[in-house]
Amino acid sequence: MVSWPGPWDHSETMSTTIQLLGRPRITRGPAGAYRFRSRKSWGLLAYLILSERPPARSQLASLLFAGADDPVRALRWGLAEIRRALGEDGSVDGDPVVLQLPSGAVVDVQVVMKGTWTDAVGLPGLGADLLEGLAVRGAAAFETWLLAQQRRAAAASEAILHEAALGSMARGALEAAIGYAVRAAAMSPLDENHQALLIRLYRMAGDDDAAAKQCAAFAKELRAELGVAPGPAVQAAMRQPGYAPGELVGDATIEAIAEAGSAAVSAGVVEAGVQSLRTAARLADGAGATRLRVSSRLVLAEALIHALGGLDEEGLAALHEADQIALAHGLLDDVAQARAELGYVDFLRGRYDRAELWLTDALEYASGSPSVQAKAMTYLGSVESDRARYRRAVGFLEQAVTLSRAAGKPRRQVYALSMLGRISLFRGALDMAAGQLDASIKLAEHDHWLAFLPWPQALRGEVQLARDDPAGAAELLQHAFARACQLGDPCWEGMAARGLALVAEATGDTERAFALLAEAQARAGRLADPYVWLDGYILDAQCELGRRHGHPDTGAWVEALRNLAGRSGMRELTLRSLQHGAALGRAGDDAAAAVLAEEIAADR
Repeated sequence: MVSWPGPWDHSETMSTTIQLLGRPRITRGPAGAYRFRSRKSWGLLAYLILSERPPARSQLASLLFAGADDPVRALRWGLAEIRRALGEDGSVDGDPVVLQLPSGAVVDVQVVMKGTWTDAVGLPGLGADLLEGLAVRGAAAFETWLLAQQRRAAAASEAILHEAALGSMARGALEAAIGYAVRAAAMSPLDENHQALLIRLYRMAGDDDAAAKQCAAFAKELRAELGVAPGPAVQAAMRQPGYAPGELVGDATIEAIAEAGSAAVSAGVVEAGVQSLRTAARLADGAGATRLRVSSRLVLAEALIHALGGLDEEGLAALHEADQIALAHGLLDDVAQARAELGYVDFLRGRYDRAELWLTDALEYASGSPSVQAKAMTYLGSVESDRARYRRAVGFLEQAVTLSRAAGKPRRQVYALSMLGRISLFRGALDMAAGQLDASIKLAEHDHWLAFLPWPQALRGEVQLARDDPAGAAELLQHAFARACQLGDPCWEGMAARGLALVAEATGDTERAFALLAEAQARAGRLADPYVWLDGYILDAQCELGRRHGHPDTGAWVEALRNLAGRSGMRELTLRSLQHGAALGRAGDDAAAAVLAEEIAADR
């Protein structure tokens, strides 16, 4: 992962630190803090730091200074103030405007988004709002951009705290882990995964009373706010045993138990298989069998994440432990495997910056394993696709197909082909999308991977809908929905139900379309570990149909989509939320949408 230079306190060095979380400030070594004379200078600096590519001067002038008598002159004044703050080692100039920070400069929000949790947890502004208390008048488009970035920064802080709790737990630092978990839960009290982690940590520390109180308080709040009970993740956390040394058995016995667990999971007897794998990990700890401690945890995590719905959080705990053990003993292939799976879970949760770090690490550690490289590239391509960085996504996914074929991993090919088909669909290349999705479906059927089929089938149905063939779309989507329900997979059910809703709307049954979209949302989110992008994709359909038919909840749907997409950095869905908002007459949305559309077009 990216390593940032030194601790946060640079007051005794010549380094420049830029704090954008909380009350903003710039410190240049012993010279102390530099004070901007204009709030818009802070907004301008934050925009330059967080933009993916250098913005044009005309864009900056219209974004922040449209209300000034001379916007271009006002921009020059703001850039000059930033130049003075950076000192001789930094620069900000050109058109487009390129920001060059001084050598060794540290920006807190970049550490949170791109750095390790060990560096980020010491930041004084961790968990605080981006540019806290900053109000910029007469710049509605900038305010729209800032709100999205504040949501993203808050989500990044939350993800860091959750990761810090898991990482500290894996190192045996339970007290520190509990502290981080408490902070994460406070930032998002209804997040079941935060609560499950905190409860699990209390149980591991032997504080069963605290675990019971936390569980009861969460259950009460969940009933009051959402009218539901805690799900499987919290229930499993309450069953977490405290630390107890395992009985001493030989390696052969541990291997046999692990093999039996894996076989049971493969045969569909998942809960019994998972219990055997938990036993194998515990016994391997007692025997001090390093390789078995790692391998049993990797297999256990795979079963919890991929086969047993709603228990990703326990799987993450196993992966962090496997990663720490493997890294300490130089088992680099196992480190790669663990980090690829950690990246996959963060991908599902919409924590794309964290996912990118884990998956990039996995590629580095898996240099001699085409199989793990193919997995990491597939997930990296999926991350970039969710973020609407389509060119990068295609590059990763095409490499993943090639590596999967060479490694004899047809299921990895199936996954990568389906994601390539989704990108082609979004690009409007319908013939290419159909070919890629048909190939994915055919290969999945050939390899008997029926559990994955509803995903490419649902996308294939959307291709037919885009071709103005609602009858053909309905047939594909009904097959996908029926199989998804048989499997009991919330994501696939939600995806297929969304497509069927659009078919209903295309054939004039608007009432059924809205009912199916509500059902899709409920199905996709019924467990603690949904595919967050899919939640946004369903919301976008609700917004589109809501605008078209004047639904009274459209405004609320637009705000929900904006919040979800902004927190995670889903650019295409953020753009859609802005376009929906502009159609509803929301100030600043049209201008902000134009800027973002230009960025996405460059990556399409």
